Order: sequence, then C-alpha cells, then structure tokens
Amino acid sequence: MKKVIVLGGSGAGMVAASVAMKLPDVEFLGFLNHNLEKGDTVGDFKKLPVLGKPEDIETFLKEKDTYFFCAYEGIRDPHLSYNLWKELPIPKDRYINLIDPNAVIPEGFVKVGVGVLAAPFVQVSPDAIISDNVMLLGNAFVGHNSFIGEFSHVTTNSVVGAYVHVGKAVTVGMNSTLLGRVHVGDFTLIGAGSMVTKDVPNDVIVAGNPAKVLRARGEQELNYLKKGERNVNY
Repeated sequence: MKKVIVLGGSGAGMVAASVAMKLPDVEFLGFLNHNLEKGDTVGDFKKLPVLGKPEDIETFLKEKDTYFFCAYEGIRDPHLSYNLWKELPIPKDRYINLIDPNAVIPEGFVKVGVGVLAAPFVQVSPDAIISDNVMLLGNAFVGHNSFIGEFSHVTTNSVVGAYVHVGKAVTVGMNSTLLGRVHVGDFTLIGAGSMVTKDVPNDVIVAGNPAKVLRARGEQELNYLKKGERNVNY
C-alpha cells in the first residue's frame, strides 16, 4: 500500500485526491500547503487534512512507503509555479502517477513520466509522450505521436491533435482544440474554447477561433504579483 501526500489544495489538488482515493493500492494521507496550517482541512464537502507545509517534505521522505503528487497550478503565474515544483526535494522515484480507472492510456503504447494525473475519461493515443508532472483533467484527449511537456495542464474537454508539441508549463484551457502538428511554446496559456491552428510562441496568452496572441504572458504575471496575491493552491 502506497501512502500518498498531495502538494497543493483546492482545485487540482482535490481532483488528485479524489483519484488517489479510488485506487486500491493507495492510501491518501493529506495535503502539504504553503498557506494553510497543519490541522486545517481542504474541501467543501469531503474535508481532507492539511499535514503541514512543503518544508516538511524531508520528514515524510523518511517514511519509505510515502509518495508525493504535486498539484501546483500555473494559470496565474506559470514561472513561479514551475520553479516551486522544480525546487521540491522529492526524488523522481517518490512521485506517484494518479491514473483514474476510467482513463484510457494503452499500456506499452504511451511513454508516461512521473507525477502524472489522468482524471476520469482522459484518453491518450498510441505513441504519445506525457512528461513529468503533467495533469490531464476530465475528458481531455491527446492524439497519437504528440508530446506534452513537463508541468503542463490539459484541462477539461480539451483536444490535442496528432503530432502536436506542447512545451513545458503550458495550460490548455477547457474546451480548446489544438489542431494536428502545431507547436505550442513554453509557459503559454491557451484560453478556454480556443481553436489553435498554427504555432504559438513562448510566454503568451492566445484565445479565439482561430486563436490569436492577445498579449505577452509576462504582463499578466507582473500585474498579478503587484497585487501581492498568492494562490491558496500552493
């Protein structure tokens, strides 16, 4: 039995917890969260415990049957989220993949990294590559021979076509479609409901049908950081 701790909280963290609690060989222990205190709970209906802060990882690593899943999200500030993840002192062999029993990832036909989440009704086609710490949310589809870079999130009802390259720390918004053979740069946000028909550069926000660049991603991050806000999911 693998004991699992999720780094994060509400949102993707609760999705990860709900998948973990379905798996027969997994015992979900609770969350580590930057902003919440030990003894707090996460969740509006099912109350799940906060075990401490990410600084407590080293303590839990001493327990050999304990594994981790990182549910940090990069929608508001992908560079901050990505760096927080990369700085975690968790060896690769102590990350767990959380694959919902209703997800379709054909065994032996797909390369899957570590710390991957596949929520209910995700489907991945043969010869795709899913890198480390990718989150595929409910009903997402990844076409054959496509590449999803590390720390990228393909959200609900999104379609990634065949031979698509998605860079690192990319968020593909819900109900979006990436047509075959497009290349999406690192740290880019694809707005909800977008139709991506051509290559997208790094660090931009694109949206629409067909999708167009709205602005540089850094501008959004700068405005967000000036407000002094921080996402509770960390």
